[in-house]
Amino acid sequence: MLRKLTIMLGIIAAVAAAIAPNVLHLAHPYRLYDGVVPAHNIAVAAPTVTELPDFSRYQQTDEKKQAFFSFLGPLVAAENAVIEEQRAGLHALYTKWQLNPDSLSNEQVSWLEYLAKRYRVEFSFTSKTEAEQGFALLKRRVDVIPETLVLVQAANESAWGTSRFAQQALNLFGQWCFREGCGLVPGARGAEATHEVQKFDSVNASVRSYLRNLNTHPAYYEMRQLRAEQREQNQTIRALDLTPGLLSYSERGEAYVEELNAMIRVNRPIIMDAMDDDKPVAEPGFTPSSDSAPE
Repeated sequence: MLRKLTIMLGIIAAVAAAIAPNVLHLAHPYRLYDGVVPAHNIAVAAPTVTELPDFSRYQQTDEKKQAFFSFLGPLVAAENAVIEEQRAGLHALYTKWQLNPDSLSNEQVSWLEYLAKRYRVEFSFTSKTEAEQGFALLKRRVDVIPETLVLVQAANESAWGTSRFAQQALNLFGQWCFREGCGLVPGARGAEATHEVQKFDSVNASVRSYLRNLNTHPAYYEMRQLRAEQREQNQTIRALDLTPGLLSYSERGEAYVEELNAMIRVNRPIIMDAMDDDKPVAEPGFTPSSDSAPE
């Protein structure tokens, strides 16, 4: 009997040892979520960049590509690092909640509520079923976008950082807004159209908004599904795995996706070289939003 008890205690200790580092780490979360959780222990803060270099001065194509990827790569890596932190925290709290639904502190619940607003998810602990559904949707949305895909789309949408919208609005991804004065009016906009090309205060904000767009907008549900399938199979998420989910990003549809795929294949070696440096960690920006996108 004593031997069985010892074995059982050993198993429990092993399970606790595997879970505890993440769960206990979140017992006093310290990540950077705008007053919800105090910020400290930040190794490197990504610089806030409010001006694009003049990429048109590069005469050689390869030099322009290298300069563009080297400039933008660390900012993309920094924003992805924030999402990785959010994802780790989400999974740790989900594990803790599964073990004991009443174990989450008020601070941890507040953090989850912040995350739900950030990723436009209806989240409630009213019932276990509702909470489970909220966690599942958050886990599908709170995830990184491969840096190669981000960089290639930025290059494609901004003409390698030389377009009017990139230079004047720091908009590298062709994102629209629909409030008068929120951005720049496209020259070819139809008479009845109201959209503008959104203006950003920093390149960081442009990258952050793009990542949030792909992670929340209903148009990119298929992309998120493809990514989730790769996660379930413990596969590395690659840019080429996700491009089929971006048909709605451009009116060109399949032709646009094919162009992205070709750019990824051609530019991957240059991107790998540009991203070889250490990646900084950035503080995320957070604009509260109560809207929820269906999925």
